[in-house]
Amino acid sequence: MSSKSVVATIAGRTTYAVLHGLLHRAGSQLPGRVALAIDPQVVAHLKSKTRKGSVVVCGTNGKTTTTNVIAATLEAAGNHVLCNRDGANMLPGVASALLPGHTADWAVIEADELSCAHILPQLQPTYLVLLNLFRDQLDRAGEIDHVQDVIVQSLAASPATTLLVCGDDPLCLGVAERAQAAGTKVLAFGINEDLGLPCDRVPEARFCQRCGTELSYAYRSYAQLGAFRCPACGFARPTLDYRATNVRLGQAGVTFDFTCDEADSWQVSLGDGGVYIVYNLLAAAAVALRAGVDSATFLQTLDGFDPGNGRLQHFVIGDHPVVLNLAKNPTGLNQNISLMLADERLKALYIIINDEANDGRDVSWLWDVDFERLTERQDVSFVMAGGHRANDLQVRLKYAGIAAPVVLRMDDVLDCAFVLPKQNPLYVITNYSALWPTKTKLEQRSQKDE
Repeated sequence: MSSKSVVATIAGRTTYAVLHGLLHRAGSQLPGRVALAIDPQVVAHLKSKTRKGSVVVCGTNGKTTTTNVIAATLEAAGNHVLCNRDGANMLPGVASALLPGHTADWAVIEADELSCAHILPQLQPTYLVLLNLFRDQLDRAGEIDHVQDVIVQSLAASPATTLLVCGDDPLCLGVAERAQAAGTKVLAFGINEDLGLPCDRVPEARFCQRCGTELSYAYRSYAQLGAFRCPACGFARPTLDYRATNVRLGQAGVTFDFTCDEADSWQVSLGDGGVYIVYNLLAAAAVALRAGVDSATFLQTLDGFDPGNGRLQHFVIGDHPVVLNLAKNPTGLNQNISLMLADERLKALYIIINDEANDGRDVSWLWDVDFERLTERQDVSFVMAGGHRANDLQVRLKYAGIAAPVVLRMDDVLDCAFVLPKQNPLYVITNYSALWPTKTKLEQRSQKDE
């Protein structure tokens, strides 16, 4: 390690110690910023700390959950793991995650898709997990083809990395084909059966990544994910190396059989989530298997898994269940609606939309959310709009046939929800900047009501 990287590491660790020990703050990015200011290549030096390797998880939705499941599983198997668990997924957050300690077995890193351009060349991970690609923060990230280009170029700069890709997503497969042609090893995972689910109204990808012909589907899981093929050029979902079969979805969570050619079937269950969670767990199981973790350890990890980070986090306030989740783009909000509608109890819904820098200033994506589904059921008692862009959301809901009052204070939202019978839930959906303040407020109210 060079003298510059030594100084950078010491400065970063000192910053971390001050933040934690004196100021009692998380310090998920500042230590990394300090270290990178001294040595912009500090991540390349820190990667040598990992004895067994590293895993990078990217994709539009599901990164944090998948990253945390993988990290928890590797730890349960006796490994020392470095991980940016709170989702600080750009280069400073990655540097901060790698700073503690002198050695580790694995680094498990969540990466923003565009930040892969900086992370992969330095970290040279063993695996890159690509979960999905959807339009997201267009004012920052641009269109999906730009994101695809960045990931392909990042893999070219990390030639020993194996790409573990969602084979059900034609946009991900477009990345995989280009990367494979340049020498990247590719393994695919996906759902290997028709779940009989309705198609989203506005899918992300309709056309072939090779020739532009409209794709045909034997079935879809959600959005553009499914068994696709191009009738003109043969572009199609590949043979899946890791498969989910016998998938069961319901209010009690998800259950499926994880199958592959190299191990016996695992029956995987989690008490939360919809079809998108199946993909997250499928990717995590594939990484666990390749890292030498046995099925018993993986399944025991899921039994006790509680990320506590606002993703499908549950509270009880005033005898009412409250479910908090993140949604930051049309596909994410559509999946949240599907998850909520799987709960047949009478319920209320509160949606918070902000437009801070980490949310994206452009909220036109709200018009691609299928809010009309909420009017097809009688068990959604009422919907409330909140956040800095509550009025934009209110207008979108009006055109969906939903009269949603603007309610800005969580205490007022809870008072409204408490008119429901006891044990009937409130669902709260936020985008990024509102997630942690909302989580904190719900935790405070939950503790107060205990």
